Parts: sequence; C-alpha cells; structure tokens
Amino acid sequence: MQREPHLSNAALMARRNAAVARGVGQAHEIFVSRAANAEVWDVEGRRYIDFAGGIAVLNTGHCHPEISAAVKAQVDLYSHTCFQVLAYEPYVELAERLNALAPGNFAKKSIFLSTGAEAVENAVKIARAHTRRPGVIAFNGGYHGRTMMTLGLTGKVAPYKLGFGPFPGEVFHALYPNALHGVSVDDALHSVELLFKNDIEPERVAAFILEPVQGEGGFYVAPNDFVEGLRALADRHGILIIADEVQTGAGRTGTWFASEQWPVAPDLITTAKSMAGGFPISGVVGRAEVMDAPAPGGLGGTYAGSPIGCAAALAVLKVFDDEQLLARSRALGERLTAGLRRIAAGVPAIGDVRGLGAMVAIEQFEDGDTARPDAGLTRRVVAEAARRGLILLSCGTYGNVIRVLVPLTASDLLVDEGLALLADSFAALR
Repeated sequence: MQREPHLSNAALMARRNAAVARGVGQAHEIFVSRAANAEVWDVEGRRYIDFAGGIAVLNTGHCHPEISAAVKAQVDLYSHTCFQVLAYEPYVELAERLNALAPGNFAKKSIFLSTGAEAVENAVKIARAHTRRPGVIAFNGGYHGRTMMTLGLTGKVAPYKLGFGPFPGEVFHALYPNALHGVSVDDALHSVELLFKNDIEPERVAAFILEPVQGEGGFYVAPNDFVEGLRALADRHGILIIADEVQTGAGRTGTWFASEQWPVAPDLITTAKSMAGGFPISGVVGRAEVMDAPAPGGLGGTYAGSPIGCAAALAVLKVFDDEQLLARSRALGERLTAGLRRIAAGVPAIGDVRGLGAMVAIEQFEDGDTARPDAGLTRRVVAEAARRGLILLSCGTYGNVIRVLVPLTASDLLVDEGLALLADSFAALR
C-alpha cells in the first residue's frame, strides 16, 4: 500500500479525526513510524523513550529480533487453521509451559484466546460451569476489559462504562484495600461480608475476580493478608478466585505471574498483553478439574490461540530465560522506585511511590494532601514529558497516577534518561 511521504503528526491527526470514531481515545497526538526496544520514532523523525510499553504489552521491547524471527518462521508454515478444526503443536506446547509456570500445587490446564477481555469472559464462563452458580464479585477500581461482561466487572465508570449500560446481572463490587485512600484490609473483607448479607448469598457466588496489582485503577498492590482473607472466605463458601493477570503477567512484577507472590494460589488466572511481545493472544490457566467443567465446544473462538500468537509467546518465554528477564524485572523495579523517590523528594505533590517489581507508579495530590487528588497536574506532566521526548500514561480512579511500564529490556542508561526527563517535566511546571 502506498503511503503519503513526509507526513506530519498534525496532518495524520486531521485524517484520523475524519475517519476514526471519536470513542477510540489517543493519549498522545503522535504517529509512530518505527520502534526498537524501548525507543520509538514518530513520522516527523523525533525520538521518544517509551515508558508506556503499549500499555504493558512490550515487556520484551519493540521488535525483539528473536520474537520477530519466530513469527516470520511461523507465517511461512501456516498462519491459521482454527485450533478447533486442525490443531497444531505450538498451542499444546504453550499450554504445557504456562501450566508449569502457574502457581499452585495441583494439576492445571489452559486455553488460549485473542484478547484480555476474552480471557476474562471465558474465566467467568468456566467458573460458572464448574460451580453451577451465577454470581461474580469484583472490586472497586478494578479494570477487566471493554466487552459488556468485562465492563460489568470493571469498577470504574469514566470513561469505560459511560453510555453503555445496562450491564450483565449477578455482578457485585466490594471495596479493594487502599490504605492511602482510607480503605483497610478489614474494611475490604467486611464489604464482601456485607454483599453476602445484602446483595447475594455466598452459595450463589461462583468467583471473586481481582487484579494482584490494579492496572487502570492506579497500581495499588493487593496486600497478602487481604488475599489470605479472601481465600478463607472462598474456601468456606465454595467460591473460586480468579486472578486477572492481563497486565501484571508475563514478568512485569518480578515473577512470571504476580500471584506467585501471593501466600495462596488462585484457582484461575487470566493472561494476555506481554505474553506474546505485541502479538494478539490471551489465555486462561487454572485447576484442571475447573478448566474441564465446560463441555467440548463450549470454549474456543475462530482466532483463539492463533499459531502466530503461540509462536510469539513461546519466543517470549525463551527470551525471558535467555536474558534472565525476571531478575531484570526486579532490578529494574528497584531502580525505578529509587529514581522516582528521588524525584518525589523535591516535588511535594507526589504523595506516593509504589509498585511490585517493575510495575511502578507515582500519585499526585494538591499540596501533597491525599484528600485532594491532582488530575490536572498529572495531565500536564504527561503532556510536558511527551514534549521532551518521554511517553507516559496516567491512570487511577481520580486520574492522578502516572504509571511506568517501560520494557524490561531497556538499558539502565535509557531508564535513567527517562527518569531525568520526568524530573525536568515536574520542574518545568512549578
């Protein structure tokens, strides 16, 4: 296809606004021409450091040569058969690998799909089929996708749920522990008990679903005592626990699955995003007897677990082993946390630096007052950073959190350069 030479970001934005539905948001008015590892270049030739990673999709960086080579080799063999019609070994091998990686001392099985939302939808289907119960309890601030079921599970209205209801029934929301905003572990567990008293009896609840670290919700880490308390409630009432690891999985938090760091194992895990280095695939991994509850034909999809996605995911696992990226994730997290704390020491508005592994964020407040989230400053910092050559994303219920999802393959030198740009951006707005 012929593309117009010498394009500008402004010209492409004009074409985009004329051709693309306005509901598709865009964090930065930038169009990319090429990318490598943790750097991107726009159509005007300007270089940026990528601290967004395609929203946690590029833990192995842009265009990793081993992943690209695996995809090219797979395309030369076959690109699609539909696994439910003609199967292929990469799907089976990937299931074997993820079954071995998932936490829990029990037999496991997996299925593969195309998107994170699709994985969450299927986890709910599997939980309902196994328990023969309809109810699902999610948590405030959680994000689980953009389909109707996953929007119902998502605990944040704007912008995801505006104008799209009604949402599926038998979905309830409890408090997620957040000490910074006054919600203790006891408060959160008590809110589950209140749901049992006021909204749905526990005998009708199929599953709890939660993120080990809330993504869109603001990078709040689920405390171990909360997870233990939830597990106790689940075991008492025959309820499953689904760990939504679409964003936390594939090594972002220092272990392949963040729930490996939990004191108890979830029954089902959803995964997507970085598991294939930018190629679409997702999965559900869980207890074998639970995964086997749906009848043959009840799970699947035309593109589900595509050969290309499976080849890419297997290459990602090899890169993690070869380059010791789990250890790198932990070291990178320490470097980011230390760098962000140095910035925070000179910026009173930064009220918290937090994270797990290399999934790290800062939260801004007016004059450092945690009762007054500062979304305005957060937006200005993200925009100023982009002007200086650093791509960031905001998140959080109040829009006042800046999250860092830089590829794990980024060099220390590049990470430090990005942190310096962030510090300069805060200083420019004083």
